[in-house]
Amino acid sequence: MSALLKVEGVSKRFRGLVAVDRVSFEVVEGAIFAVIGPNGAGKTTLFNLIAGDFPTDGGAMTFAGDPLDGLTPDQVCRRGIARTYQIVRPFPALSVEDNVIVGALMRLADVDAARSRAHEVLRQLDLYDKRQRRASSLTLPDRKRLEVARALATGPKLLLLDEVMAGLRPTETDRMVAVLREINRATGMTILLIEHVMRAVMALASHVLVLHHGAAIAEGPPEAVVRDPAVIESYLGVETV
Repeated sequence: MSALLKVEGVSKRFRGLVAVDRVSFEVVEGAIFAVIGPNGAGKTTLFNLIAGDFPTDGGAMTFAGDPLDGLTPDQVCRRGIARTYQIVRPFPALSVEDNVIVGALMRLADVDAARSRAHEVLRQLDLYDKRQRRASSLTLPDRKRLEVARALATGPKLLLLDEVMAGLRPTETDRMVAVLREINRATGMTILLIEHVMRAVMALASHVLVLHHGAAIAEGPPEAVVRDPAVIESYLGVETV
């Protein structure tokens, strides 16, 4: 299969800090690809570069064969890349339904069509029965799923998920894993996720990239990556293997 997202030698510096250091990888269409590494490794900065939040300081990125460099976040989204954030950002005074409708209106000009799309996504994320509740009233697990729902409503080809399972209990993590696996299976949507919860990474990802101090230190199938000595030393620790 062809690469949907190609990142080639991408770098980002903030004054004297090298946050992303000549990182290269490819995400195959239809795959679930994970980026892991310790806090401060450059994972979210990498997402920000892909999503157009920051310009790169070097390298190149393409999506479906077209350059991403220089695009604004809304242009990247219209190309078919949607993202979530570590700290969930719903419109707190709006209902769950209206939060998702806002995302759907990115592609659908008709409000009724956007509402229909929102209902479809809310059913996927098991939030339909809570669609009339204010977003501010939701529990953390529900807000995490709402964050995913808002991104899905934009109709992406590639979904960037930034620690959507952080802070969840094991049963809640397993529920999110099941939801993401079903979305990938049913729609073929490509998923690129940042995650610290290794039980989720091992259950979902077919390929893993490990970052440390902004640089890639390992890449491959998850079963091989978790046994890489550099990954164990810098991130996982001996007791996790």
